[in-house]
Order: sequence, then structure tokens, then C-alpha cells
Amino acid sequence: VLLNPRGVLNQFQGAARDLADELEYLKGKTARANAGAGLAVSIPNETLSLAFVAKGYAHGRVSSSIDQGDIDYLRRIEGSDTYALVEAGKAAIEGSDEITKHLNSTASGRAAIVSDYGIAVARQFTFGDVPVSIGVTPKLQKTWLYNYTTSIYNYDSSDWNSSRYRNDDTGFNVDAGIAADFGEHWTVGISGQNLISRDLDTKSITITHGMTGETRNYKDTYQIRPLVTAGVAWQNELLTLSADGDLTETKGFKSEENSQYVGVGAEVRPLDWLAVRAGYRADVKDNDSNVFTGGVGFAPFNRVHLDLMGLYGEDETWGAGAQVSVTF
Repeated sequence: VLLNPRGVLNQFQGAARDLADELEYLKGKTARANAGAGLAVSIPNETLSLAFVAKGYAHGRVSSSIDQGDIDYLRRIEGSDTYALVEAGKAAIEGSDEITKHLNSTASGRAAIVSDYGIAVARQFTFGDVPVSIGVTPKLQKTWLYNYTTSIYNYDSSDWNSSRYRNDDTGFNVDAGIAADFGEHWTVGISGQNLISRDLDTKSITITHGMTGETRNYKDTYQIRPLVTAGVAWQNELLTLSADGDLTETKGFKSEENSQYVGVGAEVRPLDWLAVRAGYRADVKDNDSNVFTGGVGFAPFNRVHLDLMGLYGEDETWGAGAQVSVTF
């Protein structure tokens, strides 16, 4: 026997209102994150320079697919005492699943972690009076893919790393680059990363939706594609100015839009051991945030180099990075 049926009904309708508000807020929202780390041990040589390179980078996205029918259903509960009373009665008899089985919205987390292990080989040649440096890095490439897709009401970030949603792949790839110095001040170059294209499928996740029992499969493909970038720099003892642009698109999951970046930057060296940097990067495809960057570099005794950077851009985009190198 309900001692306060009006209070229970108001509480039930209030919960429906709050959930509908949350779904409306989440509708169309996406969060993205990128991270990277690397290690290089180089052995310079006038004939042939070698370096062992290990690096990893990660790309992740969390998004929701909000069914408008879920919001309409919850708003009916909120706005109609009769409808709310009927649904509350069903829930009391059948359990809370009687409510959630009406709801079809999903949340998905997609992520790719790529690690590269390679040997960089570089040599300088002279063509006429122009020094030209050429480098090639064959590498072993391992990729972990995550496809965490579930009902939005069952979403739990701790489930991301479950083997149910994760798979991996190992393959071969190669990077290459060339740079030329024209006079004392100008350098131009072009680089290519991941020159071998690879398509890697995530695991397929099956979800049963709503009252109809409709079953849907959720799957994506991570695209590793050649990224070719050209750049030019002008420098003297105090100042370096640079500009670069991607000649190919940056790809990721097929479910995402591609980007293509251009950027400009400047470095001022007021002291032998201090550098101050600033830059700007834009996506010409307008699918990613444009960002401003800034940083400082310290090189005491020209043995230890510490570089710190930060970035800030539109759509709540921010980031930070650090690099340490030691010369023996």
C-alpha cells in the first residue's frame, strides 16, 4: 500500500524529466582526445646516421546516438499523470526493465592506439651547391582497436578495456622524408608517414533495442593512410619562421570526417639556452578545431634540451606536451 501515492508519482515524473533533460543535452555531443609519446636513440655519422625510434599515439572519441523517441516517451511520463501512473504500475510489477526496454539510445567509445618500432636511416648528399638530406624509417606497427558500444543507460567507462570490445593487429609500415638547404637561411622539405595503407576493422558489437527486440550490429574501420606534409622555413641566429601544409587528408575511423591541416610558426632565441615559440594550426576541411600553440625551450650547456608546449582552440580544445633530449 502506498502511503503517499502523489509523492511517489511526482518523484517518478521528476526522474523522467531529469533523464529527458540529460538526453537532450547529450544529443549531438561528441568528445575527442589525442595523445602521443615517443623515444629516439640516435647515432649521428657523417656517412650514415642511424636511430632507433619507438613511438605511440592514441586517438579516441566518445559519442552518443540519442533516439528522439526516448525523449518523447519520457516527456509523456513527465507531462501526463495518467500515463505516468500506468508506466509506474508496469515498473512496479515487471521491474525497472519495463521502463528501460522502451529506450533505444546508445553510447559508443571508439579508440585506436598505434605503436611504431623502427630504425631510421638518414644520409646527406650534395647536388650542385645544395645539401639534401634523405631519411627512411621502416617500422613494425602494432594497433589496438576499441569499440565500446552499449545502451546509454548501461555505459560504464571501466568496461572499455574488456576483451569483448578490443582487438589488435600487427603489420609493417614505413616513413620517409627529404629536406634541402638553399643558402644560409632557407630550408624546404617533404615527409611521408605510413606510406603503406592499411584498413583495420574493430570488433562487431550486437545490441538488442527496445520493445521491438530489433538487433543492430555496430562496427567501424580504422584507416591508416599516407600522410604527406610539405614545409618551408627561414632562419637566422635569432629567429626561425616556418609554414607547412598537409598534401593528403588525415584519416581515422571511417565514421569520422577527415581533416587536412596547415600551420605557421615562429621561434625566437633571445639567449643561447632559451627559445620562445608560437604558432597557429587550421583544418582546411573545417572538421577539427583551429588552435593556437605556444611553448618554450631550454638548453642548458647545450646538453640537455627541455621543450614545453601548450595549445588552445575553439570548441573547448586544449592540450599540452613536453619533450626531453640529452646529447652525449
